[in-house]
Amino acid sequence: MLAVNIDLVPRITWMGFVSYKSPWIHFKRNVNEYMMYLIKSGELHMVEDGKEYILKKGDVLLLEPNLDHEGLEKHTCDYYYIHFKHPDIAPVNVEDPESFARRFIFEDQGAEEDVKCCFPKHFTITDKSVLSQIYNSLNEMLQLYRRKNYNRSLTALKLSELFILLSRESLLEELQNSRKRTTKAIVKAHGLLDYIHTHYQSKITSRDIEALFECNFDYLNRTFNKLTGHSITHYINKVRIDQAQELLQATHLSIGEIAYLVGFGDIYYFSKVFKKYAGLSPAAYYKKIREEE
Repeated sequence: MLAVNIDLVPRITWMGFVSYKSPWIHFKRNVNEYMMYLIKSGELHMVEDGKEYILKKGDVLLLEPNLDHEGLEKHTCDYYYIHFKHPDIAPVNVEDPESFARRFIFEDQGAEEDVKCCFPKHFTITDKSVLSQIYNSLNEMLQLYRRKNYNRSLTALKLSELFILLSRESLLEELQNSRKRTTKAIVKAHGLLDYIHTHYQSKITSRDIEALFECNFDYLNRTFNKLTGHSITHYINKVRIDQAQELLQATHLSIGEIAYLVGFGDIYYFSKVFKKYAGLSPAAYYKKIREEE
């Protein structure tokens, strides 16, 4: 597992997309930068520092600086590649992958961990919708990369965004694989998790959830609690208050405006919930943050 400090922006040195319709083997080299490969079709057989990798559709591989790598066999393949430099990528020793994934996705983390995302050197994205999202993101990055000036900076920011997406998907995949039997309720709970993070600004009711996920709310709530350690209502409020804290830190919006932006129609109820989760009222939190600056 590798931990990437996403507070620091990577510097892309080279990226592109290649399509080998005739069998091809990767040449041998050793460079002083990271290289990320994302396979779209076919196969790419590689060895890095003595370890062999057989890459197929949906596979992601991050090659590290100053290690020999080369191809092993000739194959047809289509893949994206990104060469980049980053000052803070470090290996993380993970003894219990399931607990590690659960902690990073669902639990509160310390200030230092908040700016890191983690994913394995080699893993597979199996969700077709996520793969489509990744390919679209890579195509956007390529368009930006081929332009001049500040667009290279935008490309680097898109790469940081990709790191976050890859981290989340690889850790969710670990949670899925760690279960002997993936039930429909677990799949729905994961879908609800995505829905909450996308729609927390809107009103989310138990009736809405039952209609969207075609599942009894109480049953889904029990499954969601097992998955995340939180009830659905608690998790929705947690996401909203986390976002409110970020807005209080980064903007000078009024408390009423922030309440509205994170999904609370009643400023008094927002203040009550905020204090319950943050330990301070929104006004006291804002004052504390400004005094620490």
